[in-house]
Amino acid sequence: MILPIVAYGHPNLRKISQDITPDYDGLNDLIANMWETMYYSSGVGLAAPQVNRQIRLFVVDATPYIKEHPETEGFKKAFINPHIVEEKGEEWAFNEGCLSIPDIHEDVMRPEQVHIVYRDEQFLEHDEWYDGIIARIIQHEYDHLEGKLFVDKVHPLRKMMLKRKLSDISRGEIEVAYKMIFPLRKKF
Repeated sequence: MILPIVAYGHPNLRKISQDITPDYDGLNDLIANMWETMYYSSGVGLAAPQVNRQIRLFVVDATPYIKEHPETEGFKKAFINPHIVEEKGEEWAFNEGCLSIPDIHEDVMRPEQVHIVYRDEQFLEHDEWYDGIIARIIQHEYDHLEGKLFVDKVHPLRKMMLKRKLSDISRGEIEVAYKMIFPLRKKF
C-alpha cells in the first residue's frame, strides 16, 4: 500500500523517533509499504517519520546511483533502531533532495564515512561502516529520525532564499506525483 508522505512543515518531521521492539505491531507490513511508497515516489530512501510514524526505521535502495557509483549495486536494506556511533572523514558536497521537500535540491556537506549500529528485518544486530554515497544516503535518512532535514544543513543565506518555496510546499501549493500530507493546506 502506498502511504502518504508528510511535507515540509509537518511537526512530525521535527520530532526525535523512538526505538521499537521486535513485536512492534504491523512492522513487516509497514516496511513493505515503505518500500512500495519509496519506489512509487522515485526515492532512494524513506524514513518512518516521512510516513507519519515516530519510530527509528528507514529503508534504503542505493541502486539508482549504480552508473556513477558501482558500489551501490545490490545495496538494499531496512535499518531498524539505527544509531550512528561515529562520522568521520573529509566533508564533501552532494546535491540532495527529499520526498518530503519536493522540487528542492541543494548541495549539502557531510562526512565521507559513517559507523552505524542497527537491526535488520529479522531483528539481528549489525555494526557496520559505510562510506561515499551509501554513507550519505544513510546520514540523510538517519537525520529524519533525529528531527533534522537536509535544508537545515544548507547555508543560511541559501535557506532564506528557499523560504518561499518551503512555505509553498507546506501549504500544498506544488504539484507532486505522489500522495502527500500538507500541514498548512487550507481545507475547502
